[in-house]
Amino acid sequence: MPWSELPALRVLSRYVKWNALASIVAAVAGLWALQVVFAYLSELDSLSDSYTMGDAMRFILYRSPYFLEQFMPTGALLGAVVGLGLLANKSELVVMRAAGVSIYRIVGWVLQPALVFVVLALALNQFVLPHSNQLANDINSDDGDSITSVRGYWSVQPRVAATAEDEAAGGNDILYIDYADVAGNLGTIKRWHLDDNGNLVTAIRASSGNYDGEVQVPDGNGEPQSRYVWRLNNMTELSIAQGFDSSQVQSASDTLVLPFAPKSVSLLTRDAENLSLTELYAHRQLMAEQNKRSLSHELAFWQKLLSPLSILSLVVVACSFVFGSLRTHSLGLRIVVALLFGLLFSYLQDLVGFISLATGWSPMLMVLLPIVASAGLGLHFIKRQM
Repeated sequence: MPWSELPALRVLSRYVKWNALASIVAAVAGLWALQVVFAYLSELDSLSDSYTMGDAMRFILYRSPYFLEQFMPTGALLGAVVGLGLLANKSELVVMRAAGVSIYRIVGWVLQPALVFVVLALALNQFVLPHSNQLANDINSDDGDSITSVRGYWSVQPRVAATAEDEAAGGNDILYIDYADVAGNLGTIKRWHLDDNGNLVTAIRASSGNYDGEVQVPDGNGEPQSRYVWRLNNMTELSIAQGFDSSQVQSASDTLVLPFAPKSVSLLTRDAENLSLTELYAHRQLMAEQNKRSLSHELAFWQKLLSPLSILSLVVVACSFVFGSLRTHSLGLRIVVALLFGLLFSYLQDLVGFISLATGWSPMLMVLLPIVASAGLGLHFIKRQM
């Protein structure tokens, strides 16, 4: 294109970008507001003496960033369809094409405002959602003491002790920690000690624990290794002797020794959706050091890292609706098709996640599959119009 026409091209670029940005913002905000209203109405059925109207409002407030992040891809798809559809209905896209502006250039202009939402989604996953989800769970947690609920950190490991004498006792510990933070504060702790024959020897329960420091203990080769000590509060210990005779002792405090630092214990006790990207990566490294793997945490990591790319792939699909096979149809039909495709894409993302957890297939590849498939489909329909 001659240099004399570049100012006009810049004007067209700004016009398309601002039109697309305004439409995407309106669509995302509208879907987010609808979800907030529906979620609040659903919480009204759970109101009780212990869960008041104020609790429901605070729960929705803390949960609203999650709703925003979830509806950004569909909102970007819908907004791009509306923005480009309005330009198409006024024949402005036809004029741009007649002036020599290629379809790919127009698609590139529409993708640039979508990058704002890609950055926003990453920021929400890293800095906002871990805290807001945890606050929402604290308000509306109905796990109680249900025997079917699985939360916190469970492990079965050889006995970990702070002295060689304790280590010589042998056996295995089954350990459960309900909650832990990076400062070293623990919630409810339960530990069952089994001897070398698998017989239950002792069972303890403590209401809380506080980090007491780090000690160095020689391993089997005489090399020092780190052990981390917690002071347990309000502890009850049940000792079981041979013949099933038992005795129960209550004490104000006792100690718990773990091979993990407080930050690592915090990572192990929190749900995957309540961890940031960096925390999920640290959790993955911690599992690798123990030659273990947590598929749910790996899946959450790749979903949070790669799902913002779904915004871009759906914007490409939106462009194909305008330039592709739906170009001769009304804007209303395009909007309906966009909503249906957004729902289908969301269900497909959930499906591939379940498949990854059930089969052990690579979470990264399974998360990428619907993103690449939708982008490829959109590019295919756009290419047919070239």
